[in-house]
Amino acid sequence: MSNAPLMPKATAVWLVDNTALSFDQVADFTKMHPLEVRAIADGDAAQGIKGMDPISTGQLTRDEIEKGEKDPDYRLKLSESRVVLPPAAKKKGPRYTPVSRRHERPSAILWLVRNHPELKDAQIMRLVGTTKTTIAAVRDRTHWNASTLTPMDPVTLGLCSQIELDFEVQRAAKEKPTDQQYGGATLLPASETTRKDSEFEPTEKQQDDLNVDAVFAKLKTIGGKKAEDEDNE
Repeated sequence: MSNAPLMPKATAVWLVDNTALSFDQVADFTKMHPLEVRAIADGDAAQGIKGMDPISTGQLTRDEIEKGEKDPDYRLKLSESRVVLPPAAKKKGPRYTPVSRRHERPSAILWLVRNHPELKDAQIMRLVGTTKTTIAAVRDRTHWNASTLTPMDPVTLGLCSQIELDFEVQRAAKEKPTDQQYGGATLLPASETTRKDSEFEPTEKQQDDLNVDAVFAKLKTIGGKKAEDEDNE
């Protein structure tokens, strides 16, 4: 926690107007210069600034002010805040690359593009700390130094760690859809295995053969009956 109160100039205006504290005491409490506090008292500074009561904000107690008014050598102590503010979240910014390594980024980009084409531009930007324009120039071979670029591992160059590289590669592999490959012959569907065979339907040739056999059988029957009749006579 900082030893200075919130809005020190407004606090100094209130202390000058509402207490009998010396300029040195107010300056020490607000972390301002005594001459600046004197200018506030004379009306030469902080014009238009509304004073802020440090007692109402819990930064100072009435007893502490009375101690200071009784003893000019006493220095006011800032009260501990009853409200605990969470630490400010650290904002993620672009990866810092040392100046000595910046000229090696195009070589690292070329290595990533060739060895891990599944990586997106945003992932390469996180790994190497570059821009999308530079990545596009390296891909299209339009970079000003494209003729002399040599693919180099960014881990070897110290631009990222192996853990970071593996993490991005694994993430890209998960996000990339896998092509369905032929897995060999499969079982027939149930509709085929449970289908009932249709009734036997003879072809035209088979029908002709059946008709011929029927004719011969009928003739044979007629011939046999005729012979039997002749024997009876």
